Amino acid sequence: MSMKISTRGRYALRLLLDLMLQDKDSYVSLKEISSRQDISVKYLEQITSLLTKAGLLISTRGPTGGYKLAKSPDHIRVYDVMVATEGPLHSVACLGETENPCPRKDSCTTLGVWEGLDKVVYDYLTSITLSDALTLENKEAVNFSI
Repeated sequence: MSMKISTRGRYALRLLLDLMLQDKDSYVSLKEISSRQDISVKYLEQITSLLTKAGLLISTRGPTGGYKLAKSPDHIRVYDVMVATEGPLHSVACLGETENPCPRKDSCTTLGVWEGLDKVVYDYLTSITLSDALTLENKEAVNFSI
């Protein structure tokens, strides 16, 4: 998988931030989220299925049904949202496996570069919660040291 984040991952983050800004005790319908975020209900259904399966959302059916966060926004990391919607985040295919299957892994002169990149992405995305993401809104740069 490439490191490019798809609309599914980006919209998932928008959906969760939208829910975070609503009454935390109420369920919010996909129709309401769709209207505010300009994302089709059909696409939101696909995303909410993944997020519910990952334990990031809870849902209920019925006239007052909808979705709400399964945990406090301080306990939902952006990394978990991306993995739930995008799958493993690795810069090169050989690092996406439990054990690197590449026959050149022992002599690969570039492997350290990709491992370092993966570590930076992991460290960065695990350091940001939904609550943090709102404070990053409209900022030009994020102060992150490696």
